[in-house]
Amino acid sequence: MRLYCDTAALASACQNVSHAASTKTAIPAIEGILLVAKDQTLYLTGYDLEMGITTTISANVEEEGALVINAHMFSETLRKLPADVVSIDSDSRNIASIRSGAFSSTLIGISAEEYPELPAVMGGYPVEIEQTLLKDMIRKTIFSVAAKDSKIVHTGIRFEVRENHLRLIAVDGVRLAIRNEEIAYEGEDLTFVVPAKTLSEVIKLMSDEEEPIRIGVGKRHIEINVGNYGIISRLLDGEFLKYESAIPDSAKTVITADTRQLMDCVDRTSLIITDKIKSPIKCTFEDNEIQMSCISSLGTAQDRMECKIEGEGLTIGFNNKYMLDALRNCETDEVRILLSGAIRPILIVPHSGDSFLFLILPVRLKNEDKGEAR
Repeated sequence: MRLYCDTAALASACQNVSHAASTKTAIPAIEGILLVAKDQTLYLTGYDLEMGITTTISANVEEEGALVINAHMFSETLRKLPADVVSIDSDSRNIASIRSGAFSSTLIGISAEEYPELPAVMGGYPVEIEQTLLKDMIRKTIFSVAAKDSKIVHTGIRFEVRENHLRLIAVDGVRLAIRNEEIAYEGEDLTFVVPAKTLSEVIKLMSDEEEPIRIGVGKRHIEINVGNYGIISRLLDGEFLKYESAIPDSAKTVITADTRQLMDCVDRTSLIITDKIKSPIKCTFEDNEIQMSCISSLGTAQDRMECKIEGEGLTIGFNNKYMLDALRNCETDEVRILLSGAIRPILIVPHSGDSFLFLILPVRLKNEDKGEAR
């Protein structure tokens, strides 16, 4: 293989593709990036057996060929090259010579024949979604994905695609996030769960343009095309939480509050809470006012703000981080908080419509009735 190409273009492509390369594995080949040079194009692939990222860049190919180069070493080398053009020349021993300006280096590669083949999404159902919309929906649910769960399926986001409608759901055992939007889709109903790791890489590759991205959904894998990149990922199997039954169907107390003010109020009351020193925030809703307080080994904090309250007054405890995560992902100036009891889930929804729903399980306060069950 012998070629030369633009250094910046190759460095950017390698940086993005390397996110799919494995970092801890007994298979050296998948710690690398597969380079295939042909037809004046350089094809790049990273694949860790669960997720693959592919892309292409223009190159002056003098001799076609293929080679696997360690992703970390190759990306770091390209990032520090001094000239605008880089040349790559590999021999029969799979040793790659890299030159740029006065710099030269050799990296020991691996035969392309040892690189695993990416799965093909055959006969997948196509779904097209605007980049900006999908990016927003993923960002506003992914924070609720379980980092570790006995059910692997909860480490991903559930997609529900129905006629002209898309819903994303994430759950981690103590909270739930739902985003709803209308989309142009007229195919059959689809339900699938995509690993959070895959979606984290997808949103890194997305731009802020209205250009739609195409998703192909197969039985076991999904293919997402973003600009010049293709992402292939396995789907997660398993029974996802029956989340709809976890959402209370009525509320005894409905609070309407300014989102920014409420977030600031929670944030200030959280100043005496740290990663090591945790304590719930006690919140009382009554007389059109929210009263917050917190006690920890660092001291005390109290705050209050005006709001509109319909129904019964109520005192409830909650985790400050979970509440702040939810409020930061509300896209409306005002939110409604729906409460059906001191030990029942807290719901946060928009003032109107159903574009999002965040559910947080409350924290039992010490003076609560010990006979009540959580």
